[in-house]
Amino acid sequence: LHERYGLGLEALGQIFLGAQLVTAASLLLAARAARRFGLLNTMVVSHLVSNVFLVAIAAAPTAWVAVALLYARQLLSQMDVPTRQAYLMAVVEDHEREAAATTTTLWRTVAQAVSPSVTGWVMASVALAAPFVLGGGLKIVYDLMLWVTFKDVKPRELT
Repeated sequence: LHERYGLGLEALGQIFLGAQLVTAASLLLAARAARRFGLLNTMVVSHLVSNVFLVAIAAAPTAWVAVALLYARQLLSQMDVPTRQAYLMAVVEDHEREAAATTTTLWRTVAQAVSPSVTGWVMASVALAAPFVLGGGLKIVYDLMLWVTFKDVKPRELT
């Protein structure tokens, strides 16, 4: 937003404050969506659509379109976190829960630790928009693989 559209730091601060508030709303809406659509459906569909918005940010013609896409993405992007945790706990045996939670959280944290360096390199070497397209594309593939892998696996509490 700063490099491509010339937004100042004050505007960026306000935009990212708003994005984090919208992200919090995403977490709160997850339980309601899961009750209506199911854990796996909520997880996959919300994450998939949020990643379509992520890819679209790369093509935003103005800063405000980019911000609107960012907010739309953030509204959906974290619905998969509580639903994934609930689904995971429901599909593994009781004695596997700690290990399963540790494994999923560990890899998510490792990805978050490495991502800024990779993103910076891709922005500098390829294009400013490239991380949005590459990251969103990878996440869409992940969402589709998740659906294919788990669509027939029913949580124990729901069977």
